[in-house]
Amino acid sequence: MSVLDKRSADQRHSRPEKEPGALPGSEAGDTTAGDTKSAREPSRSGRRGLPLALNAVSVALGIALWWVLASAGFKLPTPPEVVSRAGTLISDGTLADDALASLTRVLIGFALGTAVAVPVGFLMGWYGILRGLIEPWIQFFRTIPPLAIIPLAVVAMGIDETPKIFVIFLAAFLACVISTFQGVVNVDRTLINAARVLGAGDATIFARVVVPASTPFILVGMRVGLGSAWATLVAAELIAAQEGLGYRMQNAQLYYDLPTIFVGLISIGILGLLMDRVLLLAERRLTRWQERR
Repeated sequence: MSVLDKRSADQRHSRPEKEPGALPGSEAGDTTAGDTKSAREPSRSGRRGLPLALNAVSVALGIALWWVLASAGFKLPTPPEVVSRAGTLISDGTLADDALASLTRVLIGFALGTAVAVPVGFLMGWYGILRGLIEPWIQFFRTIPPLAIIPLAVVAMGIDETPKIFVIFLAAFLACVISTFQGVVNVDRTLINAARVLGAGDATIFARVVVPASTPFILVGMRVGLGSAWATLVAAELIAAQEGLGYRMQNAQLYYDLPTIFVGLISIGILGLLMDRVLLLAERRLTRWQERR
């Protein structure tokens, strides 16, 4: 008998016999694995519910702090006053019209800004010549606040919806293009070289390697651009607007109507938060391959 045969015989004799009544193919490890899996499922559901509970606690504490400051003499409306004013604006349709007007401007400006920023960022990151030609202008306009563009936009485009959307577009574009550019230049060169070794051309490498690897950066840039778009909304609605959340807040400022200002602030925050959650959900769906903490 060979050495390998002796070892296999010893291993067969050393295996523990199954208990009577045990199912064929069942092992103790299977039971342990099942117990571990069942123990992990409640913990995962618990971890998912914990952030929602913390969010609810945070909102409650924020409202309580706001109420305390208003009751302590600070020039703030109390939560019941803001709720009452919101009910009035909702009942007469003013809040719905203003929210729709502002949301339309933000969506158009943000969509146009993202649609232009993504290809420009890819071109800057992929071609060094275009990077040298475009990047100085991107960095130049990033240092100019959107408020400073408003006079030029009014003179060049008039006082209709075009300058408002243009200012929002510029804010979203500048935030998203830099993130897309960084995503392209940060692609691991090992992946690109491996694709070239396997015979892939530039078009295939760009579509199969660069675009997927840059997707997390693009989505983060879109979220930042969305925040910039909402932050620029009030300034954009300074341009001869007749409706909108920013316009309503500025009009309320003239009459020292703090509850209306708070209604506008809260409405902008809620709309922006909902849109950000949609982008975050898209980010999680499109980047499932990425490791998360």
